[in-house]
Amino acid sequence: MAEPVVSVQGLVKRYGQAAAVDGVTLEVQKGEIFALLGPNGAGKTTTVEILECIRKPTAGTVRVLGHSVSDPGGPAEIKKRIGVLAQEFNTLGRLTVTENLEFFAGMYDSHVDVGDVLDLLGLREKAHTRFAELSGGMKQRVGIAAALVNDPELVFLDEPTTGLDPEIRRATWNVIRELRSKGRSVMLTTHYMDEAEALADRIAILVRGKVAAMDTPAGLISDSGISRTLVFTNAAEGVFGTLRRFFDDVSMEGADVVVPYRDMRDIQVAIGAITERGLQAEVQMRSASIEDVFLKLAGFRITESGDAR
Repeated sequence: MAEPVVSVQGLVKRYGQAAAVDGVTLEVQKGEIFALLGPNGAGKTTTVEILECIRKPTAGTVRVLGHSVSDPGGPAEIKKRIGVLAQEFNTLGRLTVTENLEFFAGMYDSHVDVGDVLDLLGLREKAHTRFAELSGGMKQRVGIAAALVNDPELVFLDEPTTGLDPEIRRATWNVIRELRSKGRSVMLTTHYMDEAEALADRIAILVRGKVAAMDTPAGLISDSGISRTLVFTNAAEGVFGTLRRFFDDVSMEGADVVVPYRDMRDIQVAIGAITERGLQAEVQMRSASIEDVFLKLAGFRITESGDAR
């Protein structure tokens, strides 16, 4: 089996007595999209910044593309072969898209043709537009393009769609899938459950600096024991309390009451319980998702801005 492009064993990063990363172990295989999923403060960015050789680990073994981040010559070799999109990417606003990409390309001894990167990212029509005049989605595309000018084997994308509207987010997803189709390995950090589920071959769920679970999206869902859920919308007062008498994992999603179920008997029990008490609610059946898995593992949800709640 080929050597992983990323191999992390027992990674720890402390700031004083606080551990931002606390014993993380994971591997990223060549050609896969690997997602670190978790809220702000979970240790995602700290982990990838160690892999990018921006920060030094406190403890643990970290290898990227066959080189140790702690060896004297390791970081220099790693940086030649990776591409990085940092959070809140920004660059020279007065320069055009092409001029910015040429600027980034000039930082490397060898690089790909800037025109090819423009075509890959769908930026040809914006080639002569100043960066400051671009929309948020287009600016993020330029950031991904800048991460590709050195023809990297491994691309780090740190929260690449934060703050983008849904349509632009999904367009960015297509760009990320295209990177994989071109043979590149991608390590993605995100707090969006749907993003991790839609893009990643494998997901590591980070909670308070630790890996709570790691597998394919389907594997995480299967291992969680949560197959499906009943969602009671427009639920009358008393529905939540009634269902709590019969099920352990009843939760609230805004005004909706959510009950995990495993078979038809659970459905009959739930509907029968509220019907017998004359309570009103509309019922929907929903397949299990990574969000359900995360809630079960972490005990909290993540807001749109990435905070735990």
